[in-house]
Amino acid sequence: MNGIESPADPAATKPAVLIIGGLGFLGRFLAHYIHTNQLASTLRLVDKQLPQLASLAPEHQAACSNEVFMQADASREQSQARLFDLEPGPDGVKREFDYVFNCGGETRFSQDDEVYKVRSCQLSVTVGKEAARRGIKAFVEVSTGTVYNPNRTPQKESDKTSKPHTKQAKWKLAAEDELAKIANLKVCVLRLPHVYGPYSARWLGTLLALARVYQSREPKETMKWLWGSDLRTNTLHVDDAARAMWLAAEWRSRNDRIPSASSDRVIFNVVDKGATTQGTMANIIKQIFGIETGFQNTLVNTFARLNLEHVVDDLNDDTLDDWADLQEAAGIRDNGGPLTPFMEKELLRDADLSLDGSRFESVVGFRPEHERITKEEVQAVIDSYKRMKWWP
Repeated sequence: MNGIESPADPAATKPAVLIIGGLGFLGRFLAHYIHTNQLASTLRLVDKQLPQLASLAPEHQAACSNEVFMQADASREQSQARLFDLEPGPDGVKREFDYVFNCGGETRFSQDDEVYKVRSCQLSVTVGKEAARRGIKAFVEVSTGTVYNPNRTPQKESDKTSKPHTKQAKWKLAAEDELAKIANLKVCVLRLPHVYGPYSARWLGTLLALARVYQSREPKETMKWLWGSDLRTNTLHVDDAARAMWLAAEWRSRNDRIPSASSDRVIFNVVDKGATTQGTMANIIKQIFGIETGFQNTLVNTFARLNLEHVVDDLNDDTLDDWADLQEAAGIRDNGGPLTPFMEKELLRDADLSLDGSRFESVVGFRPEHERITKEEVQAVIDSYKRMKWWP
């Protein structure tokens, strides 16, 4: 059946919800939020990978169970009918999903353009066209704040997007542009910063794995960042991201445009209040791991700017074997989950990620419950790794 009905709730009173990329980091937390708060009459998760292979935390098992899951490649046109078709209601009337969330797309860095074109841009457009054809009430496209030109000043939704930070961001921006051209699509784009929280890999996971390597070394070494302490690396807790997605869908289903906005496009930045920088993270890591942290001098930074690939290769050569040794000593087998200190060149660029979230707060009424990333928040992430037996 691939969709669960809640017998206590008449289907007419709550929206039917489809999550594309439902087993990804954002998708599973959104599913958990909807499931826990009983917000949907029907919930369906679509993903290319199976729940059994997705390293789901125990608390996500129920929300991402086989009853609500459908395995499919949502970027293919021939998959759309199967993804979107619902069984008729009790009265035999044809039903459609009310809200569609696109949390899918290629999350790995440094892939070929063609990979992002198909797995991110084509995915968004294919699903968006189907959502428009069926008159879906709200289509939430999860995008990234890295579509903006790097800038220390918090970027507003109307600011320039001529120099996205990464290839991934370039194709996310292309997807936003294509979705805006689809007639009758009630799209709402959310641009997010670095999303962190329990079980997060990527940006924070990489940083924490690196810190663990430095912590294990004798004699002790200082963990040094490139560029400087004031480089902006804005953040959002994954629980706030999930809540923001839901609020965005509710708001979009009732509204056609943003009041007093110069453009018809419905785009919101979502970010916490912390104005997170590299200095913020260096300080937290120093406290948790008991290691010295610091920043490279101008000479090293200048060299790194000109030879970033070389610098990144050296860094990875220096840390990957140590990480493998730590995992082995801790008895962690089978790749030990998603954590790695492997640093991507695209993540290490001298590029500020700084967002202004005031539009979403004033128009939709969102307030982040996790106002800033703190030592306690990061410790909670490490504790989540320990629960999953990922942490050496």
